[in-house]
Amino acid sequence: MESDLIKIAWWGKYFWEEPVLVGNKKQGTGAIFFSGCNMHCAFCQNYQISQEGMGKWYSVDDLENILLDLQKQGVVSIDLVTPTIWHQQIKKAIIKAKEKGLKIPTVWNSNAYESQEAIQQLKGIVDIYLPDFKYGDDKLAQKYSKVSNYSSIAFRAIKEMFSQVGLLQIKNGIAQKGVIIRHLILPSNVNNSLLALDKLREIDKDLTISLMSQYVPVYQAYKYPEINRPVNQREKERVYNYFKKLGFHNGWIQLEPEDDLLPDFTKKNPFSRLNS
Repeated sequence: MESDLIKIAWWGKYFWEEPVLVGNKKQGTGAIFFSGCNMHCAFCQNYQISQEGMGKWYSVDDLENILLDLQKQGVVSIDLVTPTIWHQQIKKAIIKAKEKGLKIPTVWNSNAYESQEAIQQLKGIVDIYLPDFKYGDDKLAQKYSKVSNYSSIAFRAIKEMFSQVGLLQIKNGIAQKGVIIRHLILPSNVNNSLLALDKLREIDKDLTISLMSQYVPVYQAYKYPEINRPVNQREKERVYNYFKKLGFHNGWIQLEPEDDLLPDFTKKNPFSRLNS
């Protein structure tokens, strides 16, 4: 039955997440990149799989075996990337894999545009939630990602995540349980970031937040001149200063330019360029 199928683009060892999720250079996280998405971001770096549908169909049993195989490879976590539309199938696979010995933390790496009820179904199954909180401004969410009421829906989902697993817990440098919230700074839209941080401050000032500035104008960003460029240093610093002003102190701040992490899912290893 189609309801028991999941579309996956790639899985394997992956080293380009927050340090507490990947361990050392030999460990990494066991990333599974799912195809499809319930958002349509004009600037999506994974547009080949999220919007263009690249990937292959697998069964719940196949996914269970993938989870266990990644653990055997010595990864320190399982990174479920863009899992939202497949949450029912993924839940089944994780339960079955845990019955067969899956012990490492599972990471729900999502866009946070998901119902509170769906997140409630993951209680006791997901160890670490890694949501993006993309927009504090719903008008921008509609404009750039074609979704309505993003901030309120995502905020409720994140509050549910936090109620389940709480603040981030780390042991020997590796995340074990808790919430890490990402926010990508968009060019020309600093106020969106400030609004997003205001909302997150309502939850807890001790939240672990990953402020990202690696924005690259790809996919359909060219349709919007104001975001068809990288984020500049002044924009980064304004968001960072506001982050500190609100009392946040846990997480990672990306202020310096980094090599872009754009994958190419037409290749057997979409991230092979990053290894060279």
